[in-house]
Amino acid sequence: MEYRQLGRSDIKVSALCLGTMTWGTQNGEAEGHEQMDYAFARGVNFLDAAEMYPVPPSGETYGRTEEIVGTWMKARGNRDKVVVATKVAGPDPRLTYIRDGKLRLDRGNIEAALEASLKRLQTDYVDLYQLHWPERPANRFGNLGFAAGPEADDGTPLEETLDALDAVVRSGRVRTVGVSNETAWGLQRFLQLAGAGRGPRMVSIQNPYSFLNRSFEVGLAEIAVREDCGLLAYAPLGAGTLTGKYLGGARPEGARLTLHPQNRRYQGRRAEAAIAAYRDLAVQHGLDPAQMALAYVTARPFTTATIIGATKMAQLETNIAAAALTLDAEVLDAIEEIHKDHTYPCP
Repeated sequence: MEYRQLGRSDIKVSALCLGTMTWGTQNGEAEGHEQMDYAFARGVNFLDAAEMYPVPPSGETYGRTEEIVGTWMKARGNRDKVVVATKVAGPDPRLTYIRDGKLRLDRGNIEAALEASLKRLQTDYVDLYQLHWPERPANRFGNLGFAAGPEADDGTPLEETLDALDAVVRSGRVRTVGVSNETAWGLQRFLQLAGAGRGPRMVSIQNPYSFLNRSFEVGLAEIAVREDCGLLAYAPLGAGTLTGKYLGGARPEGARLTLHPQNRRYQGRRAEAAIAAYRDLAVQHGLDPAQMALAYVTARPFTTATIIGATKMAQLETNIAAAALTLDAEVLDAIEEIHKDHTYPCP
C-alpha cells in the first residue's frame, strides 16, 4: 500500500481510504468491524466518516456509523495507528433531528458536533475534521452552474468558520482540517485566510471524482497540486455503477441502487452509455471494471486518497486489490477517447 502526505501536515495516509457511510443501515456493526479488520491488515490506515452517516440519513440511524468505528478502535486498541476523518454537517432541510435542524458552520455548531462525534468515536481527538458542504449557496455535490445572486444569504462568514476550527485545533481535539463538496473559490479563500493568520490551513478537499464526473480537473486540480491540498475522491465508482452491474436495468438483490432507487445521480441514458463504454474497455484489456476505475482515480497527480466503500466483503477485496494496479498507456489513451464522447454524463 502506498502512503501519501496529508496536505502540509505530518500525517501520512494510505492511497485508499475506507468509506463508512453504509454502516448502520446496509451493514451492521459486525460487518463494519470485519471490513475494517480486512482493510487494516492490507495497509489501509485511513477511515472516513461523518456525523450525519449512515446514508440515507435518518433520525433513527443518525451517528451509528461513528459508533461502529468507535467500538472497533476500542476493541482493537489501535487508535494511534488509524487516521480518522469525520465531518460536521452544514444546513440541510432533511436534518431536522441534528441540533434541532439549526445547522450552521459557526462556533456553536462546530463545538457541539465535534463533541458528539468524539463521544461516538470513543476518542479524544480526530485526525481530520471536515466541513461536509458549504453553508453558502454554491454548485456543490459535483453540479455545474451557479444560481446564487448577489442578494443570496451566504450564512456564516468563512472567517468565523475558520476561527471556530482554529479553536478546536488549538484545544488538541482536531489535528488537521479540510473541506468537502467545496468549490475552487471556497477552497482558495480558506487558504488565503489561513495564509493571513486567520486559522488552520486546509489539508484536503473531499469531492466527487470518477469517469462519470471529472469536473474537479477544472480549477480545483491546479489548486490541489500547487497548494498541497489534495483530493479525497469520493464516489470513484459512481455509487457502484462503474462496476457495470446495473447495466441494462439490472438491479442485483441487496445492491445499493436496488435498495435506494431514489439515488438517480449516476443513472440515465447518458450515464448508461458511458458506463458501458468503460466496462467494454476493461473487458477488452482483461481488467476488472471497478479496479480500472479506481486505479485511474488513485493515480491522478492531484489525488491524495481514493475513498472506497463496500457492502460485501467480495467488493472490498476487489477494491483494495486495485491499489496494486497500474494502467498502461494504451488503456489511459482509450479512457481519454471515451471521455471525449462522454465528458459529463452525470454530476
